[in-house]
Amino acid sequence: MYQLIATDLDGTLLSPDHTVSPYTAETLRQLENRGLRFAIATGRHYCDVRGIRDVLGIRAYLITSNGARVHDPDNHQIHAENIEPQLARELCQPEFSQGTSISLYLDQEWLIGAPYERMLTYHQDSGFAYTVADLPNYHGEDVAKVLYVAEHEHLLGLEDKLRDRYGDELYITFSALDCLEVMAPTVSKGHALTVVMGELGVPATACIAFGDNLNDLEMLETAGHPFLMGNANPKLVAQLPQVPQIGRNSEAGVAQHLRQLFGL
Repeated sequence: MYQLIATDLDGTLLSPDHTVSPYTAETLRQLENRGLRFAIATGRHYCDVRGIRDVLGIRAYLITSNGARVHDPDNHQIHAENIEPQLARELCQPEFSQGTSISLYLDQEWLIGAPYERMLTYHQDSGFAYTVADLPNYHGEDVAKVLYVAEHEHLLGLEDKLRDRYGDELYITFSALDCLEVMAPTVSKGHALTVVMGELGVPATACIAFGDNLNDLEMLETAGHPFLMGNANPKLVAQLPQVPQIGRNSEAGVAQHLRQLFGL
């Protein structure tokens, strides 16, 4: 019945310290040996997630930058969508970035406006690191995602400002309370998941998906068998009242649920 498992990382598959637990890795490897296919779907950068996939030890498709990039298990890019360069340039200006740590995700690079050591703690398994750049003067080409990191209240105001200015010209979502993410308007994890299902010839009815935050909404709506984490954002839970909740990421909830579902 089930053929494809799609999962978010932070707050979902990863432990609270943003690393892969051996229990989770072993669970996914056992399922791959049974013929299950995987898609890792995250707001993280492709180069970072590639390293996390290596730690997991599975041949997963990678949906990264919230769906702006999709790579197959052999690292071939099969889907890409960028923010319009003029819009990317505008998003980098102090009018929007003031009071935040701003980053740009490109194909192979992570550019940041100023050093921010705390951000590196999210990349322990991959070792992926940023390059400091003059973002207000960046040309705006090849930008998969703009990321603003700040206190949630500040980002709520920024979200309103961006929606008022750009409307449906951009896809704007939260991946965490302190992370506001901006992509091209047609980008989402849900759309990217349809790309992966098309590549594999897998119907939505054979797809399981796990998520915890607002950037997982479209993916959970796309999969035939969605599950919310016990630690999911209440705003996401309210939008998906019929979707069952499982354990928390601090309890390896995804791995535990998969073991029960497949009788491991």
